Amino acid sequence: MDDYEKFATGLLIVFSAVIIGGLMAMHITVYSKAGFLFALSAAVFGWFSAFAVLFDKPRIYFWLIVVAVLCVAASITVYVR
Repeated sequence: MDDYEKFATGLLIVFSAVIIGGLMAMHITVYSKAGFLFALSAAVFGWFSAFAVLFDKPRIYFWLIVVAVLCVAASITVYVR
């Protein structure tokens, strides 16, 4: 990956961390343990994806982001129910 792709990936991780942090805060206020844990797991997978970028492993990065997006979807589903 070149420098521009690393910068774009860094921005993606930072802004997604803000969104996931908002999800965690929302689930804390509505006392939803399951939703909070899904949002927390999305944050952890997003955090691990930064290491995949640093070690130049695009396939691992892709799958970590897919799992993080699925965890965010599960967190939102818990809130909507």
